[in-house]
Amino acid sequence: MSFVPSDRPIRVALVTSSYNFIPDGVALTLNRLVAYLESRGVEVLVFTPTAATPAFAHEGAIVSVPSLPLPARPEYRLALGLPGTVKRQLLDFAPDIIHIAVPDMLGHAALRLAKKHGIPAVASYHTRYETYLKHYWYLSPLEGLLKRILRRFYGACREVYLPSDSTRAALLANGLRDNFKPWPRGIDMARFAPDKRSAQWRAQHGIGADELVILHVSRLVREKRLDTLTKALGQITVPHRAVIVGDGPDRDFAREALPHAIFVGFLGGEELARAYASSDIFVFPSDSESFGNVTLEAMASGLPCVCADATGSRSLVAPGETGFLVDADDPVGFADKISALATDAALRHRMGQAAHARALSFSWDETMARMLGYYRTLLSRTVP
Repeated sequence: MSFVPSDRPIRVALVTSSYNFIPDGVALTLNRLVAYLESRGVEVLVFTPTAATPAFAHEGAIVSVPSLPLPARPEYRLALGLPGTVKRQLLDFAPDIIHIAVPDMLGHAALRLAKKHGIPAVASYHTRYETYLKHYWYLSPLEGLLKRILRRFYGACREVYLPSDSTRAALLANGLRDNFKPWPRGIDMARFAPDKRSAQWRAQHGIGADELVILHVSRLVREKRLDTLTKALGQITVPHRAVIVGDGPDRDFAREALPHAIFVGFLGGEELARAYASSDIFVFPSDSESFGNVTLEAMASGLPCVCADATGSRSLVAPGETGFLVDADDPVGFADKISALATDAALRHRMGQAAHARALSFSWDETMARMLGYYRTLLSRTVP
């Protein structure tokens, strides 16, 4: 790979299976990355599946990749690789770097294309897919195969950008090559803040001014450990209101298990910020996160957090200082820690303040500038 000509900007082809058809953490992070890169003069072209109706206005230019809805999860789409016309568009763009966000069929096709044409391929790591399989009995026998595929895929990339130290430790333990570089996430402190607390929002949902609110925010799918969440909340005897933000295929399971909880569906923007700040305790037992955007949003909003002692959360929650970490398979432990916070207003206040202060250290501008720095450093080297 030669140097990028000085008379033109860097060109990045971003290949991802999630970009604008569902507002999940991967899509929102990548949209923020594209906006930042373009604001710094980088040319970006995004290759991604699309839906007839986008979930939100996306950043940058998109090349639609053929895809099908996943049979059991139609809100997500399965890209079928890179057909010839799309390959030609990618090569005509003449990218200096191909950045792959998901190691699926589309990601593998992009990696093969990069190797064939001598284009540096990098990857960002967003989701611990290998942890999903245990929640689906018909997929669990494939865990070993999936780990081998991930080792081969990420090992073939020039660099892999990870959101947390805890994720790096887990991947190294799984035998992946250490071509990792840190790429933490950021937080919009102007949006997520304690002063967004709203008596009106609480009243709108039938919550009294003095009632204790325990909040959970996620897609309602089993890999978010809804089993632990529902069992833990079902054991809490302290008066409270449980608020569940999000939606998904396992919503009915959660509703049946928590008949008195308030389910508000997907929220975004200022409405989501008010939901966080108008609550008192945040609970997140998922053990499949590589970072945990929702946990950081809750911390920025001044909430003490009770989270799984797993990747992502370990890099955010300081146990005994900003909240508690509990084994994801221990609903009794979750109930105990939630109850400890529920019965001690001073502890909630102290931990909430510490969580907010810790969130201040996560800057989106710094995060995105770091990625651009990685690109520039990579392209400044001459590959033999």
